[in-house]
Amino acid sequence: MESERVRRDTDPPVQFTPEAVIAAFKEIPDLLAGDAALTARGRWLDVDCLLGPSTQPFHVAIRAGQIVDMIPAPVLMRSWRFAYRATPAAFAAYWQTMPPAGWHDLLALTKRGQATLEGEIHPFMTHLQYFKDLLALPRRNGFGGAS
Repeated sequence: MESERVRRDTDPPVQFTPEAVIAAFKEIPDLLAGDAALTARGRWLDVDCLLGPSTQPFHVAIRAGQIVDMIPAPVLMRSWRFAYRATPAAFAAYWQTMPPAGWHDLLALTKRGQATLEGEIHPFMTHLQYFKDLLALPRRNGFGGAS
């Protein structure tokens, strides 16, 4: 009975290309720079982390809520406190105006096996709403034709 209730479909709910997901992810620092409210929400956050599509994650340095450095991984000997990586399909679905059920939340993506959260997750969980809003910034541009 339990297996009937658990839905583990991995088919992406939207059309996308991995290159488009990576390109949209690269726009996040510029989108953040234009969002004073989100920057203010992260004003106490200073962290180096690994974020992005699992096919091409980025080393991201956040200081006082601003992304001060974002470079493609891997970078030799560069450390990070935590990593949040998701499949390109997961980000494409998450960035829809109205994401489908199960694709609407960063932690829901980990539950369905489309994302991983690893390392010291304390900064991520402490500033969870900041990271949810930060990683949802490409949604404003109607990524993928917005459903």
